[in-house]
Amino acid sequence: MGEGGSPSTMDLMRSEPMQLARIIIPMESSHRTISYLGDLGLFQFKDLNTGKSPFQRTFAAQIKRCGEMARKLRFFRDQMMKAGLFVSSWPSYGSEIGLDELEGKLGELEAELVEMNANTEKLQCAYNELLEYKLVLQKAGEFFHHAQSNATSQQREYGDRLLEGSMDSPLLLEQEMTTDISKQVKLGFVSGLVPRDKSVAFERILFRATRGNVFLKQDVVQQAVCDPVLGDKVEKNVFVVFYSGERAKNKVLKICDAFGANRYPFTDDIGKRHQMITEVSGKLSELKTTIDVGVLHWSTVVQSIANQYDQWNSLVKKEKSIYHTLNTLSFDVTKKCLVAEGWCPVFATSQIQKVLQKATVDSNSQVGAILEILHSKESPPTYFRTNKFTSAFQEIVDAYGVAKYREANPGLYTIVTFPFLFAVMFGDWGHGICLFLATLFLIIREKKYSSQKLGDIMEMAFGGRYVIIMMSIFSIYTGFIYNEFFSMPFELFGRSAYDCRDPSCEDATTIGMIKVRDTYPFGVDPIWHGTRSELPFLNSLKMKMSILLGVAQMNLGIILSYYNAKFFKNDINIWYQFVPQMIFLNSLFGYLSLLIIVKWCTGSQADLYHILIYMFLSPMDDLGDNQLFWGQKYLQILLLLSALVAVPWMLIPKPLLLKKQHEERHQGQTYAPLHGLDENIENERDYESHGGHEEFEFSEVLVHQLIHTIEFVLGSVSNTASYLRLWALSLAHSELSSVFYEKVLVLSWGFNSVVILIIGIIVFVFATVGVLLVMETLSAFLHALRLHWVEFQNKFYEGDGYKFDPFSFALVAEEDD
Repeated sequence: MGEGGSPSTMDLMRSEPMQLARIIIPMESSHRTISYLGDLGLFQFKDLNTGKSPFQRTFAAQIKRCGEMARKLRFFRDQMMKAGLFVSSWPSYGSEIGLDELEGKLGELEAELVEMNANTEKLQCAYNELLEYKLVLQKAGEFFHHAQSNATSQQREYGDRLLEGSMDSPLLLEQEMTTDISKQVKLGFVSGLVPRDKSVAFERILFRATRGNVFLKQDVVQQAVCDPVLGDKVEKNVFVVFYSGERAKNKVLKICDAFGANRYPFTDDIGKRHQMITEVSGKLSELKTTIDVGVLHWSTVVQSIANQYDQWNSLVKKEKSIYHTLNTLSFDVTKKCLVAEGWCPVFATSQIQKVLQKATVDSNSQVGAILEILHSKESPPTYFRTNKFTSAFQEIVDAYGVAKYREANPGLYTIVTFPFLFAVMFGDWGHGICLFLATLFLIIREKKYSSQKLGDIMEMAFGGRYVIIMMSIFSIYTGFIYNEFFSMPFELFGRSAYDCRDPSCEDATTIGMIKVRDTYPFGVDPIWHGTRSELPFLNSLKMKMSILLGVAQMNLGIILSYYNAKFFKNDINIWYQFVPQMIFLNSLFGYLSLLIIVKWCTGSQADLYHILIYMFLSPMDDLGDNQLFWGQKYLQILLLLSALVAVPWMLIPKPLLLKKQHEERHQGQTYAPLHGLDENIENERDYESHGGHEEFEFSEVLVHQLIHTIEFVLGSVSNTASYLRLWALSLAHSELSSVFYEKVLVLSWGFNSVVILIIGIIVFVFATVGVLLVMETLSAFLHALRLHWVEFQNKFYEGDGYKFDPFSFALVAEEDD
């Protein structure tokens, strides 16, 4: 599509004019040139090596190097997180460092950290083993000490009985006492620690495997101990298993291994046991000192890395992105230059040339880079220059679809219409002020929050802070119109125009009030609040207002389709799309809007439903009491005929004219001129392969136009009805606010109790914030979004373009690892 018309003076009305450019870069200055273009961030490179795999490209080795350095930096980041150091809290400092020097430094630091981690892990494992060993020596020693005490007492008791010669003494006691020690059976034992959650199963399996021929003694370790193998804190029991025979021993050892029980050697000699405890305690003290020194050295190394992490990470990311971009360039035939092609805005041409000259000078190249503009039939990318205020509104539009190149951008109008339609549904100046203050807090602290990682919901709210503050400002405005402050009216702009007939106001609810002053100057008169006719009056007002706003916005959409057609010099769309659409929409719903305004101005009691329905059913009948102005009947007949004529006007001529236009365009095109040497042949082939000379299918065009016509005719009715959501949500918001005020705040006030009043205030605040300021805000936001995407944008917006995605270091820095 060509660039018709003159460039718009508004940045957001139409996307920036783009051009396809070719840059021929000498090899010696290629790296610096791409780096400077990345700093500029206004050139989108095209991949000229699509036929090559990533491993076949020129700079694959450099990308692999950068990838390896990025892996080392991720390792350093894990170590920093382990040390409790946060990357964002440490400013980057230090002198500039080259990539080769950085690669060597990262390798040395990684090797040092890996070695320190391995040594620390070994020392910690040995420390944990010695700690467990000490526990076994202490607990198992208690077992043996207790058993020996019991045996000594029993032996003394048996000796006393033997001396007394009691008849109750066992007959063989003397023989047992004098048995040869060498003939006694010697029991073996295994000691260690077993996880507490496995101790019951451990005991059961030991009993079954040895048929009960073992004796197990366990004791609980009060504090969790660090397991030498797993490295985690585990609750354990100290155990001693007594057995008899080699077979039983083998079974016990296998069961210990199966249950992950750590076994430790133990002696029943008290002297040796005390000596072993002393030795283990000494080794534990030495290991603790060694580990502390190692951890201190590790912390110092990690701290030094943290101080320069941002600088190193930024350099690696930049270098990797530069080599990725260099891989999209192609070599010329001499293999001495690189050729780049891509899109850039027209206004950036001089900036790009300055950057190329600077790169040539800084790299001491004898040959400068050459920039040339190419001509292409390929559709350029879409680029809007936005700031932090307008970018959020543009994102709302782009979420539906990116604008086609140079078509009218709804984002410009969305800045006003989106928050206004939201406010129509959210109109309450008390709620608007709360929303305004909350968003103002985010804007005041935006520098702090922009550098932090926020939660998902908070991130969305912060990103759309300027949208929300516009929504709150418009909500305050519509709240003044509705005269609602947390559902309560105020006489802000003067006193009410109405008053009671007498001082007692006895007949105010039956006969009504009388007008004693001028009409309330701004918004709804506060006297309406609380009356029987409040709901019918506000329903009528808001419903008619919704139709007026909807018809106005749909007309704006159709008018923008005219400016699109004019800009692209498409006369067919002007005469056979814009004109009949304007006639059809305004013959029906434009006329309804006129009737609403006339009824408001004249105070007529005419039934607009009756007028519109019988305009179709009985257009020739007299209107009677429903006549609002002279000649209304004949105007309705004329408008109805215009709407009927507009339908075939949209349907039939456009496909026929497109067919005729196609035939005229392709007459005499059997032979085509040769392409000039400076033209981008690849782009021409691309264009032809994507349907540059497709056959014209009249049936497809006719069916497409038929669908488009039916969609517009039916959509005119459904879209107008869809705008009634403005009335429905406004009513719901007002009623919810009124319920919370009357049934919570006023009701709690009536109990004359401070406690109930405080509870009522707390409930009212939470209900207002949770329901009205969060859920209702989200609901009104989504409905306003639908009105823009469906009812407004489908009148003119194609949205089949693609974003301008320049090579920019600013964008690279935002990407996550």
